[in-house]
Amino acid sequence: MASGLRIMALAALGLLFMAPYVWMLAASLKATDELFRAPMALLPESWAAITNYGRVLREVPVGLYLWNGLVMCGGILVFQLLFAIPAGYALAKLRFAGRDWLFGAVMFGLLVPAHVPALPLYMALSAGGWLNTYAALIVPSTISVFAIFLFRQFFRSLPQDLINAARLDGMGEAAIVWRVALPNAWPAATAFAIFSVVAHWNDLFWPLIVTTGHERATPALGVLYFRTEEAGDDFGALMAACTIMTAPLVLAFLLAQRRFVEGISTTGLKG
Repeated sequence: MASGLRIMALAALGLLFMAPYVWMLAASLKATDELFRAPMALLPESWAAITNYGRVLREVPVGLYLWNGLVMCGGILVFQLLFAIPAGYALAKLRFAGRDWLFGAVMFGLLVPAHVPALPLYMALSAGGWLNTYAALIVPSTISVFAIFLFRQFFRSLPQDLINAARLDGMGEAAIVWRVALPNAWPAATAFAIFSVVAHWNDLFWPLIVTTGHERATPALGVLYFRTEEAGDDFGALMAACTIMTAPLVLAFLLAQRRFVEGISTTGLKG
């Protein structure tokens, strides 16, 4: 009985969180004048999918936006893992003076909003001539304090005997990080990859500042094409664009959900 109630409660919460996505998909199939008609219906009276999706594919370089998003998120993720994995290992498994103070600084970094360093970062990128480039989209996010914290927590659960055995075999600390610790950290890496890609794929604040035009525009910027004060918002096409831009995220999560759940459930354990 208790198990059945728990499953029903989780299912209800799942449907609640899915509601905005279901409405987005339904709205992308309707004509604009039907979206705000009372009473609201999930299924359209007249199907406008060809009109809405056709306008998106015809008027917006969707492929370019998706490619820019892939390059940005992929580049950010690679550098974040490159820095966070050794840092997390050092904070979890190495003993050195000031380790606890460094971890405190990492925790403090979690409290700093991303908007705070935006102005000095913009000025530095502008002085270097990097605006409207992939570097401007990638470089400011290459170090993630959340990733360092996540990997530190995960590496604490690794048996110390495993690390000591690798040292007895003559492996250096760098080799232990990439050949011993990393293969055991794939669940945490997958979990963080989902967090990182979703956050930066949907990020509008920073790309809106450092890019102009379509050349380096990201998926979040592409959606704004259908929001115009002069002509009025085309909500049908807007929802169609949102559906196209979020489809890769949904697919990626469905493919990695098992690793994601495993990484979240094991990261908080202590060794």
